[in-house]
Amino acid sequence: MRKVLLPTIIFIATILLVIRLFYLQVINDTFKLKSDNNAIKINYDYPERGYIYDRNGTLLVANQPSYDIMVIPKDIKKLDTVEFCSLLNITKEDFLKTIVKCKVYSPRLPSVFLPQLNKREYAAFQEKQRKFEGFYIQKRALRDYQVAFGANVFGFITQVNEKIIEGNKYYNSGDLIGRQGVEESYEEVLRGVKGVKYIQKDKYNRDIGSYKEGRYDTIAQQGKDINLSIDAELQKYGEELMINKRGGIVAIDPKSGEILALVTAPSYDPSILVGRQRSRNYTMLYHDSIAKPLYDRGLLAEYTPGSPFKILTGLVALQEGVIDEETSFVCHHGFSYARGRFMKCHDSGVSKLHNGFYNSCNTYFANVYMKTINKYVKPSDGVDIWSKHLKSFGLGQFMGYDLPTGRKGNLPTSKTYKKMYPGWGWDSKTIVSNAIGQGEVLMTPIQLANMIATVANRGYYYTPHIIKKIEGQKIDKKFTTKHVTTVNKKYFEPVISGLFDVYNLGTAHGLNVEGIDICGKTGTAENYAKINGKRVKLQDHSIFVAFAPKDNPKIAIAVFVENGYWGARWAGPITSLMIEKYVKKKITRKDLEKRMLEGSLQGEYNKYLPKKPEEDTLINVKVASKIKPEIKKDTTKKVIGN
Repeated sequence: MRKVLLPTIIFIATILLVIRLFYLQVINDTFKLKSDNNAIKINYDYPERGYIYDRNGTLLVANQPSYDIMVIPKDIKKLDTVEFCSLLNITKEDFLKTIVKCKVYSPRLPSVFLPQLNKREYAAFQEKQRKFEGFYIQKRALRDYQVAFGANVFGFITQVNEKIIEGNKYYNSGDLIGRQGVEESYEEVLRGVKGVKYIQKDKYNRDIGSYKEGRYDTIAQQGKDINLSIDAELQKYGEELMINKRGGIVAIDPKSGEILALVTAPSYDPSILVGRQRSRNYTMLYHDSIAKPLYDRGLLAEYTPGSPFKILTGLVALQEGVIDEETSFVCHHGFSYARGRFMKCHDSGVSKLHNGFYNSCNTYFANVYMKTINKYVKPSDGVDIWSKHLKSFGLGQFMGYDLPTGRKGNLPTSKTYKKMYPGWGWDSKTIVSNAIGQGEVLMTPIQLANMIATVANRGYYYTPHIIKKIEGQKIDKKFTTKHVTTVNKKYFEPVISGLFDVYNLGTAHGLNVEGIDICGKTGTAENYAKINGKRVKLQDHSIFVAFAPKDNPKIAIAVFVENGYWGARWAGPITSLMIEKYVKKKITRKDLEKRMLEGSLQGEYNKYLPKKPEEDTLINVKVASKIKPEIKKDTTKKVIGN
C-alpha cells in the first residue's frame, strides 16, 4: 500500500499542474496580459460618482469635469522644463520633486503629476501636449456641490494613498476615494466601476490597436444615486442658527430612525475641498485646534448630558418599582449628602414625578437615583442593573449608524467605580451626580437625540441612519429592525406628561409653539477645561431635548450649545425653531428667530485666547492656543441642572 501511495500522489499532482498550466496559457491568458504590460498600455475610463439627493428629491451633490496630468516616467523624452513649468504655473523644484515621487511608485505605470486642472488649464496644456512625451490627460469627475451646507454629512473626495492601494486592488495611483460622511460610508455604491481598455503598442511605443480585439476591455458603470434622510431646508436652517456658536444639533424621525438634520458648528462650505486648493484648505481646517471645523460634534463630542438625563433616571426608577407617580421629596434649594456635600437646586418645596420634571428638581432625582441603587444589597449590583437599563436605550456603545465616525460615550458600571475607588467602599451617595447627568455619564448629541426619540416612541427605537434610498437596491435591514428597551411602555406616559408641561409650566415656559404640542427637557451642564495645565471652570453648556407633536411624533431633536449658559437661553429657543421649521415649514416667531440667527457666543470662546488671535476667514472663528476639554468628571460636583 505504501509503495502505491507515493507514486499515486505524484501522478495526481502532475495531472493537476498540467491542467492548471493549460488553463492559464490556452484558456485564460490574463496572466500573460500582466506579463506583457511593457507592450500594453492600460487606459481607464472613470465613471461619474452617483448623485446625492435629500429626502425630498432636492439635488445636493452633482459632478463636474476635472483633468489630471498623468506621467509615465520611463516615457519622458527630451523636455523643455522651463516651458512645461511655465505653462502649468509650477516651479522647477516642484517638477523634479514630483517626478522622483512618481518614479518611486513605478517608472512604468502612470502616476498623477498634477491633479484637478480646470477647463482653462486643461485647454492650455492640451494645445501643447504633443511636445511633452510621457505626459497625458486623464479625465475624471469631481464633486459639484449645489449647496453651501452639509459638509460634515457629505464628507469629501481625495486621492488614494499608498496604504489604500496596497490594501485594495481596485484602486490605482491617482484614483479618487470618498473620505468622511456619506462619501466614505457609501463609497462602493457612489464610485461605480471604472472601465478598462488595453491598447497594444509596437516596438516604437506606438499604439497599434486594442489588445486581443478588446476581449479584456470593460465598460465603466456609473455610480448609483442615493437619497439621504436629511431634510435640506432643516439642515440649512440648523447651520444658520449655529453660526458663531459651537455645538451640535441632531434631529431624528422617531418612527423610522432617519436622521433629519446632523449639524456641527462651526462648519465650512464643502466646495472649498474641491479643486487644486483642496489640500491647502484642508490643511488650514485640520490645524484649527480651537474651533475644530472638521470635528463632527454631533457624532464625536462626548458631553455630560445634564438634566435631560433625569428622564432616564425617572424611567429606570419606575421600572425598578422604587417610586410611583405620587412618591414625593422635599427640596430646600438643594440636597445634602455624603460628608457635608450639597447639590444645589433652583427649586424648592414638595416634588413628585410630574413637577419634578417640569421644575427640573435636582433633589427629587437625586433621591430617586439613590433609591434605585439602594434597592440592592450591594451598590455594585444596583449600578449594574441601572446601567443595563440605560444600555437598552443605545447608551454606552457605538450605535451602528451608517456614518464612518462616532464615539461610545461613557456608561459607568460597578467596574468603573471599583477602579475609581480601590481599597475603600462606595455607595449611592458617592455617585449621586449620575442622577442629574453630571457624574461619569457621557453622551454624544446623537445619543441624546436617539434617547428622546425612544421616549417619543414609548419605549423603542430604530438605529439612526442617514440613508433613505439607494438606486436599485435596498438599505441595510438593520435600519428597519426595532429595538425595545427594558422599561415597560406604561411608564413612559407619566414621564411624557411631565415633559409636556416643561413648555407649559416649567423651565421652557415661553418657548412653546402655537399649534404644536411639544415635550422637552432643558439642561445645563458644568464645563471644565485644562488651560496651561490648570483646571478652569468655563461657562456652562446649554442643552435641550424635545419631540413633537406629543402624540404621533414626527421629529425628535437634541441641541447642544457649548458655553451657552442655561438650557432655555440658547439650546431651548434653537430647538423650538427647528421643530416649527420642520412641522409647519415656516417660522412665525420672527423676533426669536432674529435673536438666535444674530446671536453670538464668540465672546465666551475668545476669553482664554491670546490678545491677538489669528482670524480664520473660512469659518469665521478666531484661532489661537489650544483649550483641551477635560474628560474626567468629579462625581460630587455642586451643580444646578435645569
